[in-house]
Amino acid sequence: MTADLRHVDTWLFDLDNTLYPADSGLMGEIERRMTAYVMRVTGLPRDEAYTLQKKYLADYGLTLGGLVEHHGVEPKDFHTIFHDMPLEGVAQDLELAAAIARLPGRRLIFTNADAFHAERVLEHMGLTELFDDIFDIGLANYVPKPAPATFARINEAHGIDPATTAFFEDSERNLAPAAALGMTTILVGPYALASTAAFIDYKTDKLAPFLAHAQLKEAA
Repeated sequence: MTADLRHVDTWLFDLDNTLYPADSGLMGEIERRMTAYVMRVTGLPRDEAYTLQKKYLADYGLTLGGLVEHHGVEPKDFHTIFHDMPLEGVAQDLELAAAIARLPGRRLIFTNADAFHAERVLEHMGLTELFDDIFDIGLANYVPKPAPATFARINEAHGIDPATTAFFEDSERNLAPAAALGMTTILVGPYALASTAAFIDYKTDKLAPFLAHAQLKEAA
């Protein structure tokens, strides 16, 4: 059964592990760099730094939140550790590009990463020209998804009507506030099909074919 998205004219996409597959290895490198940063800031050995990293992620929605709160880390300094990430594992996907290109209306990136990282990944994937804007963690005042305040900020910044918006994410919890606002929610990734969350409208393990076969609003 194809997804009925004929009501959608605003398309929100998470970036990491959503626009590119989780098996790219990029998120693993991101985690390794975060652990090394926590080691440097705290002086903890790797195992303890990793445990603290995950605790901050659970408590604040981002490791960065705990680093700012407890260690005085400057968010912009933290994000520079990802600015030279090797992107060879993230392949260009012509099927995905074509599927995104057919989506009517606005297409926005909605990410907990910073704009520099998002721009690099989009450029590497050949998707830059397909998106109208990037709403990054800086524009969210470093308050990450799934905070309702961050959804309020992007809605205000772009005049978003949740009733005509679809949001694509690999994180189930980040879709909950979107569903509460009335957005159409699509969970993406290798674990999506196993989700039983009532607030998920559609689930797909592969983004490109899902978009390619979705029912869309006809051009005026």
